[in-house]
Amino acid sequence: MEQGSIIHIDYDLFNANTEKLIETTREDVAKEHEVFDENRTYTPMITIVGSGRLIKGFETHLEDAEAETDYNFDIEAIDAYGERDQSLIETISQNVLLKSVRDPNTLHIGGPVEIGGRTGTLQFLSAGRARIDYNHPLAGVKLRYDYKVVKVVEDRNEQVETLLKMNTGREDFEVEFEGDDLTVTLPEEISYDQNWPYAKFSLVQTIRESLGVGVVIFREVHKPRTVEEE
Repeated sequence: MEQGSIIHIDYDLFNANTEKLIETTREDVAKEHEVFDENRTYTPMITIVGSGRLIKGFETHLEDAEAETDYNFDIEAIDAYGERDQSLIETISQNVLLKSVRDPNTLHIGGPVEIGGRTGTLQFLSAGRARIDYNHPLAGVKLRYDYKVVKVVEDRNEQVETLLKMNTGREDFEVEFEGDDLTVTLPEEISYDQNWPYAKFSLVQTIRESLGVGVVIFREVHKPRTVEEE
């Protein structure tokens, strides 16, 4: 895979020591391991090779990968989510914990908690004390990936559409090039998205870095609303 390639990846992520499935993009694998979630859609992950969006070990393996080839390999913790750091495990009073969470009824051992802007895992709660682990949940874990690059996006318009979908989750943009200048017609509903004014600046940078475009124009179209006759 060349640096900057926009690709679709199907993958299964396992704990290499316990062989427990952690994440998958494939519905049949989720069902096989009895972790199928009917509320989610199982589709390949979209990423940009060399963008730093994936863990170091996966990024490195992709550099030598070829499309439509099955791969199975392990990643040591140091090249995944790092080794566990004991200094990131803290003990606080139960009162501090209860004041920090919105709904104390949601607290449970092994569940996530956010305190002072940091997200950790509740490890222990008893006798007025609580222990919070701020390590990443997969810190210290050796990972195993089964994956295949199922598609390399080559068409320039499709590359832009893919980047837009990757960053917004939407597929209803209209894309048009004139030379290296790009015009993106926005879906009208995106005007109600409070995150859009901030997301578009990040999108411009991503599109320029990945595709080398010139001027980027975001075009809004507001059609008159009419009442249809019965």
